[in-house]
Amino acid sequence: MQYMLLIYQDEQGWPQLADEERSRLMQEYFAFTDEVRASGALVASDPLQPTSSATTVEVRDGETLTTDGPFAETKEQLGGYYLVDVESLDEALHWAAKIPSARFGKIEVRPIMQIPVEARQA
Repeated sequence: MQYMLLIYQDEQGWPQLADEERSRLMQEYFAFTDEVRASGALVASDPLQPTSSATTVEVRDGETLTTDGPFAETKEQLGGYYLVDVESLDEALHWAAKIPSARFGKIEVRPIMQIPVEARQA
């Protein structure tokens, strides 16, 4: 079963960290990524640029509208993800708890919807 581990944190906190703290946190992320990769559970992962780089798209009555910025203003922003392929929700939760940002942000764990091949051919 595949799960998305969505990393939410206050992106304004990053620039406020001392250089040493940012470096330590990045090393923790590199170590976590190496560990989940070595386990065979990692499918993909990427950090995201800040929400200031986002563009939101919506189509209403056939007209495409774009807005600079994220869909919603929130205290915590989606900062990145890990996609893991594991045996159970418990295993996905285990990996989510090891993500460094779980200590000061939140990790949302969501199963990937499995779409049958027959539905794709319709």
